[in-house]
Amino acid sequence: MSFLSATLDRVKPSPTIAISTKAAELKAKGGDVISLSAGEPDFDTPQHIKDAAVQAIADGHTKYTAPDGIPELKAAIATKFERENGLDYLPSQVSVGTGGKQVLYNALMATLNPGDEVVIPAPFWVSYPDMVLLAGGTPVIAEASIQTGFKLTADQLDAAITDKTKWLIFNSPSNPTGAGYSWDELKELTDVLLRHPHVWILTDDMYEHLAYGDFKFCTPAQVEPKLYDRCLTMNGVSKAYAMTGWRIGYAAGPDHLIKAMRKVQSQSTSNPSSISQYAALAALNGPQDFLDESRAVYQRRRDMVVDLLNAAPGITCPTPDGAFYVYPSIAELMGKTTPSGVQINSDEIFVTELLGDTGVAAVFGAAFGLSPNFRVSYATSDAALKDACTRIQDFCGSLV
Repeated sequence: MSFLSATLDRVKPSPTIAISTKAAELKAKGGDVISLSAGEPDFDTPQHIKDAAVQAIADGHTKYTAPDGIPELKAAIATKFERENGLDYLPSQVSVGTGGKQVLYNALMATLNPGDEVVIPAPFWVSYPDMVLLAGGTPVIAEASIQTGFKLTADQLDAAITDKTKWLIFNSPSNPTGAGYSWDELKELTDVLLRHPHVWILTDDMYEHLAYGDFKFCTPAQVEPKLYDRCLTMNGVSKAYAMTGWRIGYAAGPDHLIKAMRKVQSQSTSNPSSISQYAALAALNGPQDFLDESRAVYQRRRDMVVDLLNAAPGITCPTPDGAFYVYPSIAELMGKTTPSGVQINSDEIFVTELLGDTGVAAVFGAAFGLSPNFRVSYATSDAALKDACTRIQDFCGSLV
């Protein structure tokens, strides 16, 4: 009899963390490595947010809090939803967790039973299917394609829903593709969901403030108010405010769901860090000019990376609407061979050989549910991005 839980057999470690770890190991050994694998802003947390954390320590805010957040932060989150999304929530309808990942996990643990299905559009963030499996549910992958801009169509969503479907996980702008749904595109999906009243919507809006050009962010409960009572709208401070390590995510939804999530959290982590909560309070209530500044930098980097990767032989790189990722196709490179004789017959082999030959670390597309592609994060310096893209061009040009 195995000592370990059989539940662990249903899941796998995060591929993004595995690639980042391998890149770090090579760099520690003296390798000339450029890591484009981590989904993390390269900006520092704004100073006023760090100052608020220091002040919280000085003021003695170092004790336990309520399991799912201090009242001041919940009120600020409710105000944020009204101000930016036109959504009215009471502070009692808000849950604060140790990062967006815990908020999603709490919701799934609180609601899924064996046999329940969760529709997940692909490409997807690597953790979605495994969190569903850990919670005892069944992931149902609905595959989008490069032809639709990596966005799920209404017909595809309708076909994926069964009488066992409990949730749709919806992420826009997307990790890994940066694809964002316009109001009209999202309205087509919400029209489908209105026809299936047993399906709830779990949104991941973490990249809300990283939207470029003419793309305007919107979220399902905003587009279709009739779905308000079936939506858990999740967000956080990690990406927009460069606070990944502070570990604060939040969501708002119906009272009974929030109470159930609170029960899960109370028996797992209890409250998020009290210091991080006061920092998040400063992020939401303080100056917002940082958002425009970082957005402009990301958009410039996006345009540069798209141009450079499309200049690489065999790569097709769509222009994303938001986030800080591109998701190029390498379909034209399948079957080609490296100078050392390795045949490129999967995107995993492509990124492995790319790292070994050039020191550029990226994440293979199969980890996100759609191949043959790879994900590049452009949340790093312009100089590093130019160098990395030049190496990718040279690597692709060497394949025969």
